[in-house]
Amino acid sequence: MAQQLLSRALVSPKLLLDALRPGSALSGTLRILDASWHLPKSGRDGWREYKERHIPGSYFFDIDACSDRTSPYDHMLPSADQFAEYAGRLGVSNSSHVVVYDASDFGSFSAPRLWWMFRVFGHPHVSVLDGGLKAWLREGYPVKSGKELKPQLVEFRGQLDSSQVIGHEEIEENREKKKFQLVDARVEGRFRGLDPEPREGIEPGHIPGAVSLPFPSLLTEDGYEKSPDELRRLFQEKGIDLSRPLVATCGSGVTACHIALASFLCGKEDTAIYDGSWVEWYMRAKPEDVVSEERGKTL
Repeated sequence: MAQQLLSRALVSPKLLLDALRPGSALSGTLRILDASWHLPKSGRDGWREYKERHIPGSYFFDIDACSDRTSPYDHMLPSADQFAEYAGRLGVSNSSHVVVYDASDFGSFSAPRLWWMFRVFGHPHVSVLDGGLKAWLREGYPVKSGKELKPQLVEFRGQLDSSQVIGHEEIEENREKKKFQLVDARVEGRFRGLDPEPREGIEPGHIPGAVSLPFPSLLTEDGYEKSPDELRRLFQEKGIDLSRPLVATCGSGVTACHIALASFLCGKEDTAIYDGSWVEWYMRAKPEDVVSEERGKTL
């Protein structure tokens, strides 16, 4: 059981339930984190919903709180020391195996962001709960309300793998040099510039040269991750070559991590994230660098 869980980027609700049983080989090292985060204007609050209902033994990981609070952009990566301090306060050590989930109606929405964060800070022992809380409830497994007992403070040491984080200058440079493929995980209407963005002052559209691969297309109707074969076909249909460098983007760096997870499941472990994503690009771009059908610009 322990080795089976430690080797997986995805774990099923049944596998997690078994790992939580008394006497499980992982009972002393397993840490479950609720990474629920919702788009602005959604009317949902991850922390409030966690207190109403969560997987027993899980702790809430606030993606906004554990971020670079000096940045003008939402939930940009914190420093390695900041991440380590936050993870340690949740009882996560370097020997922990972390399982992350969220309470999205999609099945999975923000959990891949936390999966990627642990990996980018050098902690590979992390899995996403396949289907999220939605699947956990569908399968009839127990939940709790209120808060869990405060975990014991432990030491976590992390080091940033900067090769997995892309900045604005690299995106700008890539427009000419074409060093990597840029894939956008937002829904197609926002990518094309036809549906509104969920943030005030930000118009829809996309970065020149980006390819649209909406994150919901990576999931089944029930919210589970599609099989590696199905995912490979999706990448191929979009003209995305998994043998070449790949960078994922979205609105603010959250659902882009679905692209990283999906490519990981296909055997590609080095997909990077444009952390500032569309919000940063839009705020810094010249008008001609915003591709939007609404604006009449399609190239």
